Amino acid sequence: MAVRFFRSKEAPEPEDVLQIAGAIVAPSDGPSPVQLVDAGHAPHGLGLVRDQYARKIRKTPTIRMVPSSIMVEGRRLRFAVSDNVDAHGPDGPGSPPIWAINIHGYFAGGGMYWRESARLAEQLGWRVINPSLPGFGGSDPLEWQDVSMESLANQIMAIVHKVDAGPAVLLGHSMGGAVAVQFAHDHPRRTLGVIYRDGVSTPAWKERHGLIPTVLSPILPDIAPMVDMIAAVVVDLPDLFIGRMYSTVRAVLPDMRQNIRTMSQTMPVGSMLMSVDQRSEVRHLVAQQIPILNEWGCFDRITPGHTALEFAAIARSPVLWVPGGHSWMLARPQGQSDILTHLVRGRELVAGVESRWRQLTPREFTLRAVN
Repeated sequence: MAVRFFRSKEAPEPEDVLQIAGAIVAPSDGPSPVQLVDAGHAPHGLGLVRDQYARKIRKTPTIRMVPSSIMVEGRRLRFAVSDNVDAHGPDGPGSPPIWAINIHGYFAGGGMYWRESARLAEQLGWRVINPSLPGFGGSDPLEWQDVSMESLANQIMAIVHKVDAGPAVLLGHSMGGAVAVQFAHDHPRRTLGVIYRDGVSTPAWKERHGLIPTVLSPILPDIAPMVDMIAAVVVDLPDLFIGRMYSTVRAVLPDMRQNIRTMSQTMPVGSMLMSVDQRSEVRHLVAQQIPILNEWGCFDRITPGHTALEFAAIARSPVLWVPGGHSWMLARPQGQSDILTHLVRGRELVAGVESRWRQLTPREFTLRAVN
């Protein structure tokens, strides 16, 4: 009797919990069963039931990333674009969409982030580009003498021109965070905001602390940081298998195989990262009033917490600590969408992005959308 009594008093589930569970439906998905009932029509059809199950129970987006490639100075550059071609901007149908560019980290590739980008496109209505930088994810590498942050940012711009994208939000993870900073610095009017995730723009990430550096530094001072870095990567790997392990492995393996083949050709990129110092570029972004969201895995040992604090002080963007390690977004691809949709700091970033979109979008487009 006591069990039935407590169940009868159980409070109904609040609406925002349903949203976190994946009940947000993209405009192109069609009416949900709830909407059909409200309109006086009963939900019917196996196709509708299947689609609702995929979206709400399995949390599978209906938007897909479409792979493509272009030739840049005789090199093949691979990328993917979300297929929500009917997306529109914050001012409604007729206004240009908000674009986003999801830039991967070192020894990764654009394909590893497809699951995350599909959810961003569906939940926020953005059109999303996933580039595979030269030497990664099947893209041809740059010549050694051409490797620089500026040249990597130029590859992003080549893709932007190819797909005729407007100003974009830059999501940069690890090495991609530095590329995002460089792109925003070089092309401020093409940048709506920067979501900086466990990045390497500031030199603090190379300062290794802990047992391994302490023991090895007096004996092998040049090798100790590299050994600690390898140990950090090994420690970070189990975090990738939290969640839907099969889906994560299936997303990671193709680009991993491609990267192993070109490992020797991407070593100059790794060497360049060890000398990157973009503190002046970050200060320039602050002066340009470009919105910045600083996100960090709270268990990250590859780019440790003191790196997050250094970037926060320079970018004037407090750290938003995220559960997980260095690559938290690969194991939990819904996480970034939830941050931007449900957390105060995320919603503030989206509001700043939309405000900047209105500043940079030609006036005739916004007027046409309003009319």
